[in-house]
Amino acid sequence: MILIFEQLLNGLQYGVMLFLLAAGLTLIFGIMGVINLAHGSLFMVGAYAGTYVAGVTGSFWLGLPAALLAAAATGLLVEALVVRRLYARDHLDQVLATFALILMFNQLITLGFGRQPVFTPLPAAFAGSVELLPGLPYPTYRLLIIATGLLVALGLYLLINRTRIGMLVRAGATNRDMVRALGVDIRLLYTLVFGLGALLAGLAGYMTGPISAVQVGMGEQILLATFVVVVVGGVGSIKGAFVAGIVLGVVDTMLRAFLPGMLRQVMPPSDADAIGLGIASMGIYLLMALVLLIRPKGLFSVGTGG
Repeated sequence: MILIFEQLLNGLQYGVMLFLLAAGLTLIFGIMGVINLAHGSLFMVGAYAGTYVAGVTGSFWLGLPAALLAAAATGLLVEALVVRRLYARDHLDQVLATFALILMFNQLITLGFGRQPVFTPLPAAFAGSVELLPGLPYPTYRLLIIATGLLVALGLYLLINRTRIGMLVRAGATNRDMVRALGVDIRLLYTLVFGLGALLAGLAGYMTGPISAVQVGMGEQILLATFVVVVVGGVGSIKGAFVAGIVLGVVDTMLRAFLPGMLRQVMPPSDADAIGLGIASMGIYLLMALVLLIRPKGLFSVGTGG
């Protein structure tokens, strides 16, 4: 039971990281209609910028604003120089252009930092563990990630549902042409949304640093799972991104942790490990296929209460 609870917490932590990435991505796609494959590169930029400042200053907390500012500024620059020219283009052009950005960002990071992975220093106050249950010590930093993700989810909910900017964002996700016809500066709205998405990606990248390697190409490793979250949750829906992120994070973690062990009961260990890990790696995609069979627009698609 303790192991199950621990893996549930690990799944929740992974889920909130997926949500931080998917929230920006779903807004960008839902409002702007742009498929941004370079979103993972903003995740990487935030991780590297924050880790560099944290390493120079010796302070995790000074690295945090550096990560946010670097990712947001990079996102705004990308939107102004590249993405703004793709709004009226078809999705193939968007995919090709943003894929080119991935290659450029990877090369720039390699030139600046090399190919060796680096690790973000843990904040001293969160370097230990806390005993949640008897016999269950859990890393304090992972609890910080969970708390951060939940606070960001609450903040986004209030922003989207309780402010004028949020009203315009929701209207833009539902009917962009109508928002433009009402006199709203749609270009400024697009820029703000893209900057917000980049900032969230940078936050996710930096928070991931202490528990996984900060390395070239790290954004592509998590981008595919992020797109699955967007599709399952519903394009343009923050609520959908949150629910899908948590569910898929828990499902992926639980399958990887327990499925090989279950299969060892009925087959040789080597076969059980190979088959179990193979099925576990497909788990979130099988779940996506199941959801799309029932709800083709996702769980909380915009316009259906999402």
